[in-house]
Amino acid sequence: MKIISWNVNGIRSVYRKGFLDFLEKEDPDILCLQEIKAKNIPQSGNLFSSDILGNYYLAVNPAIKNGYSGVAIFSKEKPIRTSANLGLERFDNEGRILELEFPKFTLINLYMPHGARDKHNLEYKLESYDALTEKLKNLKTKKPILCGDFNVAHKAIDLANPSTNRNNIMFTSLERSRVDRLINLGFIDTFREFNKEGGNYSWWPYRLGLRERNIGWRIDYIYISEGLKSSLKDAFILKEVYGSDHCPIGVEITI
Repeated sequence: MKIISWNVNGIRSVYRKGFLDFLEKEDPDILCLQEIKAKNIPQSGNLFSSDILGNYYLAVNPAIKNGYSGVAIFSKEKPIRTSANLGLERFDNEGRILELEFPKFTLINLYMPHGARDKHNLEYKLESYDALTEKLKNLKTKKPILCGDFNVAHKAIDLANPSTNRNNIMFTSLERSRVDRLINLGFIDTFREFNKEGGNYSWWPYRLGLRERNIGWRIDYIYISEGLKSSLKDAFILKEVYGSDHCPIGVEITI
């Protein structure tokens, strides 16, 4: 099974930049999208009039606010249950989570809050991570898979300039400690199971030339529970795929 996760920074925008060609080439069994910035994603009509999408079940959790946030999942297998809440009113109103339960695992697509450069939303971000941790404590038997934009570079190896960003949002010790708590629950950073090297990033600021010079951050992750570790076959970053300030990431897993 191939699972791909991608913060598209606007589904309509990425659609105009080759989204369907990407989908046809990669042919994922599950595709998780973040920051769709749309109320709905019709599988027919002007936005997606393609036979490719006819193979997929579609679940969408949009933000109440137009043109903001939102997550979606395309899946070739229909889930047995769908949920779209974490239990925090602001978080849930912003359409940041989508949970699909399948017979052998549970998939959670996440778009975690950024926190803001001036950190005025840092407390909200930490509260969201704490609520997620509590939720996951009750899901261990469901073999959860977490994917999405976590808006945190977990280790120094996960960004190009750790020393100059140590006190900046997305790399503060408080944020990184929240990711540590996820790891301590028994979750595995799938990419690091196969690649221990630096220079592997999933997001680059839009400033001129940073992506070309690979001055980026790895803030998009797919985490699997310990019970699925033996099923993990590969994990990858598709840095050659453009269309967003993020690139897609993925795993191959036998379930």
